[in-house]
Amino acid sequence: MTAPLTDLTALTAHQLLVGYERGDFSPVEATRAALERIEMAQPLVNAFVRVDADAALAQARASAGRWHRGEPQGLLDGVPVTVKDLLLQRGGPTLRGSRTVHAEGSWDEDAPSVGRLRAHGAVFLGKTTTPEFGWKGVTDSPRHGVTGNPYDPARTAGGSSGGSAAAVALGAGPLSLGTDGGGSVRIPASFCGIFALKPTYGRVPLYPSSPFGTLSHVGPMTRDAADAALLLDVISGEDWRDWSHLGPADGVRGTLTDGVKGLRIAYSPSFGGQVAVRPAVASAVRRAVGALAGLGAYIEESDPDIADPVEAFHTLWFSGAARLLQPLGARQREELDPGLREIAGRGARYSALEYLAAVDVRMALGRRMGRFHTSYDLLVTPTLPITAFEAGAEVPAGSGHRRWTGWTPFTYPFNMTQQPAATVPCGVDEDGLPIGVQLIGARHADALVLRAAHALYESGATTIPTPPVG
Repeated sequence: MTAPLTDLTALTAHQLLVGYERGDFSPVEATRAALERIEMAQPLVNAFVRVDADAALAQARASAGRWHRGEPQGLLDGVPVTVKDLLLQRGGPTLRGSRTVHAEGSWDEDAPSVGRLRAHGAVFLGKTTTPEFGWKGVTDSPRHGVTGNPYDPARTAGGSSGGSAAAVALGAGPLSLGTDGGGSVRIPASFCGIFALKPTYGRVPLYPSSPFGTLSHVGPMTRDAADAALLLDVISGEDWRDWSHLGPADGVRGTLTDGVKGLRIAYSPSFGGQVAVRPAVASAVRRAVGALAGLGAYIEESDPDIADPVEAFHTLWFSGAARLLQPLGARQREELDPGLREIAGRGARYSALEYLAAVDVRMALGRRMGRFHTSYDLLVTPTLPITAFEAGAEVPAGSGHRRWTGWTPFTYPFNMTQQPAATVPCGVDEDGLPIGVQLIGARHADALVLRAAHALYESGATTIPTPPVG
């Protein structure tokens, strides 16, 4: 019996796969439902830069034939997915939110993670929005405009993977690939009420390499931790095009249900008073920590030794922006997001010694966090100290912040240390806007982060209202 279309857009990848196997519904029905949801939501939130309904339905029909024969292709056969428009996907341009990228060309190569999705039979719905070259923590670009939040389209979806977060929240496919150089899967996931994981750096191969270097990770954006574990199993592994890859994330799904009993968890509500956290956010995160304690974890309020590394991060980030724009002429630079042009100009003025000094700060931070995790299995913080603010702005009005890093103090340090970090929805504020709690593990502890997140989902601590736009 075919499930109602609205139910299909609410299902996780795991639930879709069970339905395909039982014959309750087909990949074609699931894909049509997702495409209808996109058609409804796109005018409201602008989450997509390209949707290819004909190609998606053709892939879904091929998948339905394989399921009918009892021969599914890989772990995600027939599951509708979306891809952030920073990652190559053959058959169409990857425009990166920039007028300086020309759509013409063969576009005949997949990024490693996209190729893995294709090999496992996923159905590609379309490419999702990003700020220009993914440079900031909100999603608006000169080429594609502003992406709104499913809970209030006048608010930002966050960024830089804002289109992916909005798509998953609205039921336009349960899985999306995002990238995270300073919080770019975790920020929008927190603002849009979904799950996201920034894996250990190198766990998911990346090609072409990011202009922001080894700060940038590829990560799953999903409805829950179980789907993220499944997606991570698919997209991790070796790829010769990425010299820094780590290989597969062994054991991720095998330990997912082991719970948190006996884990030593440090809870840092404000990095030792360094961060002003909104009361609604602080309360929701505290409740999530209480849920972990109720599940048997040992909780201790403890702050890692993090003196705000924002200037070092800026040196690394702005230098990457300068390198990114180096080939562009004066006329092309006039077409850029003014904020990107500004940080690139600053990055071009750093000396090699200043850059290496920032690398020293990064390495010292990594050592401090390594030592911290000899005492604690996980660190828990708010994902963000605020909830979603006005769409189209880089910083909240009246905040006094100059750049997006001013309101993301809990995310970018863990790009510098390359640790796995996930965001889990844990409540909403007085305006009904989602709040996220961040779970951080030692390097290579991706399975442990997913295990703790899954425990929160199983406990019911992650339940929040569905987006009104959907």
